[in-house]
Amino acid sequence: MPTNLSKVATERGIKYFLISFVDLFGILRSKLVPARAIAGMQKDGAGFAGFAAWLDMTPADSDMFSIPDPDSLIQLPWKPEVGWLAGDLVMDGNAVEASPRVALKQQIARAEIRGFRMKTGVECEYFLVSADGSSISDVNDIQEKPCYDQSALMRQYDVISEICDCMIDLGWGPYQNDHEDANGQFEMNWDYADSLSTADRHVFFKFMVKTIAEKHGLRATFMPKPFENLTGNGCHAHISLWNGSKNLFLDKGDKLGLTRLAYNFLAGILNSAEALSAFFNPSINSYRRIDAPVTASGATWSPSKISYTGNNRTHMIRIPDPGRFELRLMDGSANPYLLQAGVIATGIDGIEKKRDPGQPLFINMYTDGDNYPNIKKLPSNLEDALEYLSSSEVLLSAFGEKNITSYLKLKQQELKDFNSKETFSKKKPITEWEKINTLDC
Repeated sequence: MPTNLSKVATERGIKYFLISFVDLFGILRSKLVPARAIAGMQKDGAGFAGFAAWLDMTPADSDMFSIPDPDSLIQLPWKPEVGWLAGDLVMDGNAVEASPRVALKQQIARAEIRGFRMKTGVECEYFLVSADGSSISDVNDIQEKPCYDQSALMRQYDVISEICDCMIDLGWGPYQNDHEDANGQFEMNWDYADSLSTADRHVFFKFMVKTIAEKHGLRATFMPKPFENLTGNGCHAHISLWNGSKNLFLDKGDKLGLTRLAYNFLAGILNSAEALSAFFNPSINSYRRIDAPVTASGATWSPSKISYTGNNRTHMIRIPDPGRFELRLMDGSANPYLLQAGVIATGIDGIEKKRDPGQPLFINMYTDGDNYPNIKKLPSNLEDALEYLSSSEVLLSAFGEKNITSYLKLKQQELKDFNSKETFSKKKPITEWEKINTLDC
């Protein structure tokens, strides 16, 4: 029997529920529902007009409903009378396939049929900035190499500790918080889990960080590149595939600790990396982070080419430990559900086609990458990434033409709006359009 949300509300003192969904641009949409009405909402969903969000719909379309998933319930630690619920979109009694959480669940189902369950952890980087987003919030955070700076970390202790306390209360298993490579930049890590749980937590984490930052008079941004001279916000994912309690990626006898299945899975991602960039780096601003000029710290910490290696952060994929790999392509604007869905879809393709990633490269890709001209480059702008997505047989087959077409349509509209007002160039300053449209991604 599914969890009775009315009963849960009474037991936990929940007065209101946020019934939510995430649109194709990664924006979290919600309705605030009093506990007295949650029984009906649990059955029928909360109603929305799809055209009012970034979904491929018109004002003439039927009502769309977000059916809350009771397993996703998160009671807001800072406002416990409110419970947050992730929802799956339906219209006219059918799932809205061109919606991110539904798309992820479809990829999870494809994996489960094959006996696979993907587990992931994400590394979420963000800046604490002024309310208008024009500068970092700590005027004393000025080191050339500020990564792990204890003093700068502790000056933001009130914000960081409150976020971490919330994750502890929620049972996520947070295990470290640090000042990252850019001035004003931080990263927080929590335990890995199945891909749907991680995606739901990723969505909530961004909401939570922004809310708590505002509470302290600051603004948090996951914008990929809010400052030209500073390292951008990545969102690295650590990936493994399981069957029950068995890690299907773990081979202690392999040089890097991976099974053949893992290499096939990894090769599937490498094969579709250009197209995946449209999901993993979905904003115009994303391409200031990819193949970016050297930053103030001396390194961008972002990939420019499609390669893999051992424990080496200059490549798109690194294998830090046996039984998992780290995908370093994603940035802070990535849709949490499409992030996970894209990995599963291309990984399955790699397994089914027994794709071979070739030999790993044990080089500094930043300094020596040009010595390997045959290594494919990542797209240099969003337009190119969308073109790769539109012609990707792998992703068109996995997601369905409707899903991909809807995403492309909306992103191309976004590009058209940008191009009517601005010109994108990594040699030019970040545009006002980027700041307005991406600071709150």
